[in-house]
Amino acid sequence: MQNSWPSSPPGNSLSAPDGFVRPPPPSMMHVKRVTLTSKKNWWMVEMDEENESKQPASSADTVVDPFHYNDYIKHEIQGEHTRTPPTPTPTMPPMNYKIPRHPNAIFSFPTPTPYSAPSGNPTLTLAPCANGSASELFKCIVKKPDVVQMEINDEMQSNASDVTVQFLAELRVYTTVQTHRNICAFLGSLENVGMVLEYIDGRTLFDVISVRPELTVSKKIDYHNQLLDGLTHLHSYGLSHGDLSLLNIQVTNSSDTIKLLDFGRSVSADSVYANPEAEPIDPFTALAKRTSIFSPLPPSKTEQIHPGTRPFCAPEILRGECQDARLADAYSFGLIIVCLDRCETVDIRPWDQRKDLLPRDLFEGCSVFEDRARAYLQKWMTRRRLMKEDKMALP
Repeated sequence: MQNSWPSSPPGNSLSAPDGFVRPPPPSMMHVKRVTLTSKKNWWMVEMDEENESKQPASSADTVVDPFHYNDYIKHEIQGEHTRTPPTPTPTMPPMNYKIPRHPNAIFSFPTPTPYSAPSGNPTLTLAPCANGSASELFKCIVKKPDVVQMEINDEMQSNASDVTVQFLAELRVYTTVQTHRNICAFLGSLENVGMVLEYIDGRTLFDVISVRPELTVSKKIDYHNQLLDGLTHLHSYGLSHGDLSLLNIQVTNSSDTIKLLDFGRSVSADSVYANPEAEPIDPFTALAKRTSIFSPLPPSKTEQIHPGTRPFCAPEILRGECQDARLADAYSFGLIIVCLDRCETVDIRPWDQRKDLLPRDLFEGCSVFEDRARAYLQKWMTRRRLMKEDKMALP
């Protein structure tokens, strides 16, 4: 019978009396700290110093042990020569692990009342997908929380808190800001499920600028004006977007209308901003402070600002020194109009961006927005604010 396990290099294998070569033990990799966000491919893993020189493993490699190696070796030496490793035994969470509240609690009674759609008809600007004798049908999107939980170094980790923060931030935007043509429409909430949003039949701004032939000057200015109109409308309520990028902006297929969405990193201008590396803030604290189920949520006194999508994230956020989240949006807007003007994506090295440095060739090919983009990409103390009066006249 052939050995079903591959041979190991000398010094890394384990021989048994039967002559079989045993697989090497799992790598001695120790995770020092793990930060989970709502994006599964954005888990940040910090290794011990002795492993920093090694090739970093994927998130799955750091947390998944395919089988209990010691149990397998014990069974082999005792004569149980199985060709497949034993089934891993389910492990219970450590006794000191406090299971976080699931974000679905946001949408459970008695909380849905504050998260209803704004007054008026939220479908007024939407086109029905079908009409009946007594009704109109609309397409919509149901956005529900997605929680990940895993055990790392005998400690349970979960992104439930971060997901909750993002849903509360997004609900605050949708229930505060009045309906606007350049902001994705909010249609309400489903109890124990999530929020209901407008279905946008379109593509991302990234897809729009990538097609050829390039956009005309008139179309570039039109997109610029729509973006500016939507963002200044949001800012007028004292709220930021927090994660502006080419992927968080949709363009409808039917009318080329800009739609802002994904407000999970939005913060209030009235809050005190804390570094995301500080002690996490309980997202359910504000819910507990309400005097009744019909009273509005009290304003948050402290909010953590998390970096958004690079390279659109403002340098002061990368340094943990942000003092004006709406000015950080202006920086993101500046990079977006550079991409719009050049009809291609740009990049900035993170270590340069933290120092407010821009590539020398960043504005090459900019013929429409260079001057105002430079004003938006200044250091935050001298950076230009977003104002509706800055809309440009179409040629």
